[in-house]
This record gives sequence, C-alpha cells and structure tokens, in this order.
Amino acid sequence: MSLIRYNPWSLFDQLNRELSNPLVNVDTDDDSNMAVARWAPAVDIQESDDAFTLLADVPGVNPDEIEVSMDNGVLTIKGERKSEKETEKDNYKRVERQYGLFYRRFTLPDTANAEEIEAHAENGVLKITIPKQEVARSRKIEVKH
Repeated sequence: MSLIRYNPWSLFDQLNRELSNPLVNVDTDDDSNMAVARWAPAVDIQESDDAFTLLADVPGVNPDEIEVSMDNGVLTIKGERKSEKETEKDNYKRVERQYGLFYRRFTLPDTANAEEIEAHAENGVLKITIPKQEVARSRKIEVKH
C-alpha cells in the first residue's frame, strides 16, 4: 500500500491556474493529446419552482456541432464554432474567420432530474431545461403509545 500525501491547497492552485490562463484544456474523444478551447460561451442560469434553465450564447455554431451530456451530476456542453464572413467591395476584399472549440461544465444540485433534460438551439442561443425532481415534503410524525 502506498501513501499519498494530501494537499488541501491543490484545488485552489488548480483553480488559480485555470483562471489565470485564458485557454482552457478540453478532453478530446480520441486518445490524442488535449485540445484547446479558444472561447467559452456566456451562460445565464435561471431557477424556477419546477426547473433550472441554462441559456448559452453560441452565435455562429451549428446546433449539430454542440454536444450536451450529463454524467455523475455534471452537465457538460462542448462544441466547435466554424464561421467565415467575406466582404468584397470596390477595390478590397475582407475575410473574417472564427474557429474554436468551447467547453463548459456545471455541477447540478441533487434536485435536478437528469432523465428529463432537454436542449434546444435557436438564433444562436442554446437553451437547456433541467426539470427538478419532486422532493419529499417533511412532516411531523406522531409517536403513538
């Protein structure tokens, strides 16, 4: 049996490295090295009485290029943006290209119903609806004698 030294600050060090580095590592599906995320979509999260709603801005991303998955209480959104805009006028030509992977992860509360999650993309906004599970209500139980 080998001993492993516990470093309570390792998670803070990792968080600091990730916040300091604008490029975020993204696992690829194959056995190759890591891919690099070039941008991260802005995300709004709303909570209502019966669901959580996550709105992610993904302009220029084909909905077929977005992967949403749920594993062990963690919702993962990843995909790739490929867009090219070309403008040609009198005596010049302008081409703008935007390429890059994105990757976001969210830890969901225990009240989230992972089996009923739905995702829809429309007009550059990805909307993920995560229904809440019914939680047993607390009640007072009478002790009989």
